[in-house]
Amino acid sequence: MTSPHDVSATKAGPREWAGLAVLTLPVLLISVDMTVLGFAVPHLSEDLNPSSSQLLWIVDIYSFTLAALLVTMGSLGDRIGRRKLLLLGAAGFGVASVAAAFASSAEIMIAARALLGLAGGTLMPSTLSLIRTMFPDDTQRKFAIAVWASALSAGSALGPILGGVLLEFYWWGSLFLINAPVTVLILLLAPVLVRESKAASPSAMDPVSVLLSAATMLPAVYGVKKIAEHGPAALPFACLALGIGCGVLFVRRQRSRENPMLDIGLFAHRAFSVGVALNLITLFAMIAALFFLTQYLQIVLGISPLRAGLALLPGLLLAVAASFLAVGAARRAGTTAVLCAGLLLMALGFALLMTLPADSGAPVAIGGFALICLGMGLTQTLTNDAVLSAAPEDRAGAASAVSETGYELGAALGIAVLGSVLSASYRSALDPVPGVPDSAMETARDTLGGAARTAAELSGAAGDTLTAAAHGAFVDAIRVTSVTAALLLAAAAAATVLTLRGRDGAAAPTAPEPVRAGGDH
Repeated sequence: MTSPHDVSATKAGPREWAGLAVLTLPVLLISVDMTVLGFAVPHLSEDLNPSSSQLLWIVDIYSFTLAALLVTMGSLGDRIGRRKLLLLGAAGFGVASVAAAFASSAEIMIAARALLGLAGGTLMPSTLSLIRTMFPDDTQRKFAIAVWASALSAGSALGPILGGVLLEFYWWGSLFLINAPVTVLILLLAPVLVRESKAASPSAMDPVSVLLSAATMLPAVYGVKKIAEHGPAALPFACLALGIGCGVLFVRRQRSRENPMLDIGLFAHRAFSVGVALNLITLFAMIAALFFLTQYLQIVLGISPLRAGLALLPGLLLAVAASFLAVGAARRAGTTAVLCAGLLLMALGFALLMTLPADSGAPVAIGGFALICLGMGLTQTLTNDAVLSAAPEDRAGAASAVSETGYELGAALGIAVLGSVLSASYRSALDPVPGVPDSAMETARDTLGGAARTAAELSGAAGDTLTAAAHGAFVDAIRVTSVTAALLLAAAAAATVLTLRGRDGAAAPTAPEPVRAGGDH
């Protein structure tokens, strides 16, 4: 064994950097899958004819399922091997992607998306925990995490471009089919370039904790979603109460076990807690903005999918650049200042979207989204480094999973909560149109895509009047949603200052604990 004083032993070599490139592929897969579906929403609506509730489930069931299983999968990776879990997940993701590509109904698409979430739950915690073991040197690890975070942003940037190109020339199923060759690359390259690693003292796979984890996430998120969609009702409140109750039992069980699946004590570390919370809030806001801007650009402004993707590209590229700039900025100004600056930039972006006009609003949409993505990019490298630095090596997988739970839950809640605010505001703003039957108005109020189909079926001035009314109502709904998001982000910035007051905000790196590296096989 190399002496701990031998600095060269802690430095990553060419194989580790090549392995990092492989580990960015699963991140690209998941981030592309987050954003590319937004461009497919109008096409899915036309082909599969989902209801508004089914459409929201198609978009967010992936993230809900993934978030519910991340902690379990992170602990499983610590136990059986993080590379092994990565390979199993990649194979499953490829198979589920093919199933989604050829879905013939809304119900089948929802099921395929749930299977994608199941497979995706193995990918993200595996990549981040492998980075922790591959790059023990603090400086190299920060740069590797910046690459990882930039891959997340790059995938978000690639999603709209790929979506635009594929929808320009092919059917919407091609958006899922492109995942298959990437999973094949992972299966071929990871065994060669990424060394296996396991925790020396992994947490026990406790079936009761696994069930409590899932029983916490799914009912609670379902309850929040239904309350946001339809207002207070008995069933959503019962689901929310069930989720909270299971969460309390999960926490108590982890505290009582000598070797818990998730070390609850990590949340006592302020930087860890802030990192997880900001992962949630930034994805919450960005994915919601992407959800309504893709519809605005394609349906309201009539821009082709390819041009709409290119319109959003500058902002998403800014997120990539900001991931690398964040470390240097934090060194000069302090981590807390950079985190707050990122959140306030995002709030400013939503403030700009409040001025979005009903026509010729592409420059405003591009500018607002650019500010949102720039702010998001500034936060992500710092939050993920804080999460990994706070966790001991033997819990790298579980800690990474908690961080990714913030990402995925934020993405899901962004659609469920802000998407529901958007839908409710749109419905209330769309008044009856003379000459349009009540049944047609109900369809038009359901979704903007439904209004476009209804208007196309009507003849004469009624169709044009309905189109103008629906576009105006949707823009009004965007403004209401943007106000909500901006206030949430400003509140998050204030909470970050209060929580990290008197500290730099960065986690002090924890001395690594023993890890059993599995070599090449």
